[in-house]
Amino acid sequence: MHQLGYTRFITTPHTMMHRYPNTQESIFRSLDTLRNALETAHIPVTVEAASEYYLDEHFIRFIKEKNLLTFGNNLVLFEMSYVMPPVELDMIVSTLQDNGYTPVLAHPERYLYFHANPESYAALKQIGVLFQVNINSLGGYYSKSVQNAAKTLMKHGWIDYLGSDVHHFKHIDALSTTLKGGIIDEVTKNNTIRNNLL
Repeated sequence: MHQLGYTRFITTPHTMMHRYPNTQESIFRSLDTLRNALETAHIPVTVEAASEYYLDEHFIRFIKEKNLLTFGNNLVLFEMSYVMPPVELDMIVSTLQDNGYTPVLAHPERYLYFHANPESYAALKQIGVLFQVNINSLGGYYSKSVQNAAKTLMKHGWIDYLGSDVHHFKHIDALSTTLKGGIIDEVTKNNTIRNNLL
C-alpha cells in the first residue's frame, strides 16, 4: 500500500459478533502490534483504527452504550447483508444520529437490492447517511452490476469517502490497476471526497 502512495491509514476491522467478535480492546491490541511491526520494518506510514460494524442487534446495543470505535468527527462505518434488505434502517440511522454519531454506509454499491432501486440511495442521502465506496468497485473488481452501481453513485455526486477494502494481496493488485486507470480524477469531478479531511 505504501508503494502505491499511501502514507496514512484508518483501518476498520470488522465487528460482527457471530463471525468477528472484535472489541475496542482487541482492535487496539492489534493496532499496537501493527504499529510496532511498521516501526521495526521502517515503513513510514501512520495507522489509526476504527471498526466496520455489521448491522445486527449487537450494533444497536453498542450505539446505545456509546461503545463504538469511530473515525473523523464521530463517524461510524457500518455494513449490512448484501442480499437481504435491513428492517428499520431509518430507525437505526436515527438512533446513531440521536447518540451523536454520523452514519457512513460501507460499500453501498455492493448491496444487490439497491441496484434495481437507485431511489433507495437518494432516500439514504436525504436522511444524512454518508457513503464510502470501494475503489475496486469502480474498477469492476466485484462485478459489472456493482461497478454500474458505483458509477451511478459517482454520477449523482453521492460519494463521500473512498475506501480500499483491502483484505489480501489480490485486492492490492486490483487496487493498483484501478488507480492507474485514473478513476480518482473522474470521481473528484462530481463528488466532494472527504478522505483528506480525516
